[in-house]
Amino acid sequence: MAGIYIHIPFCKQACHYCDFHFSTQLKKKDELLLAIEKELVLRKKELTNIPLDTLYFGGGTPSLLSGSEIESICKVAFDNFKYTNNPEITLEANPDDLSAHKIKELSASPVNRLSIGIQSFYDQDLQLMNRAHNAKEAEQSLTLACQYFDNISIDLIYGIPGLTNERWHQNIYKALSFGIPHLSAYALTVEPNTALHSFVKHGKVADVDEAVLEKHFQILVEVMEKEGFVHYEISNFGKEGFFSRNNTAYWKGEPYLGIGPSAHSFNGMQRAWNVRNNNKYIKAINAGELPLEWEQLEVKDRYNEYVMTGLRTIWGVSTFKIKEDFGEAYNAHFNRCASKYFNKGLLLKEGDIVRVTSKGQFLIDGIAADLFKVD
Repeated sequence: MAGIYIHIPFCKQACHYCDFHFSTQLKKKDELLLAIEKELVLRKKELTNIPLDTLYFGGGTPSLLSGSEIESICKVAFDNFKYTNNPEITLEANPDDLSAHKIKELSASPVNRLSIGIQSFYDQDLQLMNRAHNAKEAEQSLTLACQYFDNISIDLIYGIPGLTNERWHQNIYKALSFGIPHLSAYALTVEPNTALHSFVKHGKVADVDEAVLEKHFQILVEVMEKEGFVHYEISNFGKEGFFSRNNTAYWKGEPYLGIGPSAHSFNGMQRAWNVRNNNKYIKAINAGELPLEWEQLEVKDRYNEYVMTGLRTIWGVSTFKIKEDFGEAYNAHFNRCASKYFNKGLLLKEGDIVRVTSKGQFLIDGIAADLFKVD
């Protein structure tokens, strides 16, 4: 299976922690949406032999789009690509956009899955992050959304300066109180060239505390597993039948097309990305050109990505696949580097499958990096 990712690069305001490509100026929105549809047509010969199973609207803030705008993009995608009978069509949404009218409108559109960026149910956290919604809007949006959608995911952020263990615990249970079948929780990261980075640098906001992050992660895992969720990827928890098909395909190395400015694509052997500039993107597409840069992935790049994504999931890494796809030298390298983590109880091998243990989950990025093949 494969999928298409649509990047909608518009937001009402800039969150302090965000380093994704977006603009708060909406005057070019109509032109850009038309360019997105044109790019879909220009790239219709890609992935022709693979049925597409997902269409994902990310951003930015896709919930700024109207129902008719979403339907128009979906129609172009369906007209130009072969899709499975019941594709997963996800829209990322912010709570302040999800009025009763908007949710009804979305429920009548092809969208069948909402990913709602709650981040926190506490105003002090939302204000620190400069989110456009408040805690009351977070709860109201979920109450309404649950009346029209069965497949809803919530995003939460942990490690926020000042977020106590108790409040984090309450955040998780507040999310689960709505009966949602999927939750994604991410550690707050201070990215370069963001407002948060500047605040931390100048002492206006405390830096993220690694010990706090680890404790919040432990609380998260304990609660979610207790409540019957499957911890199928380091940051993702779902009930059976509600894992994100879009993200699962990415973690399993399936091909995907990235449409829109800054969007990335992958075909198994190459990676590509669109220009990170709305005006340049529109101009190129209107001229019938693809504003793409391509990178041919070397064997070590594909191996490294497989190790990184595989170890983050319950499906793990197959040493048989490493040997078949990358060669015996890579398999020997993996087993040699992984041996110390087996001895420490951080990795576990069952047959040819290597998975991270509960003890090693919080350390997975460092473990995976140590297994990488480098020049």
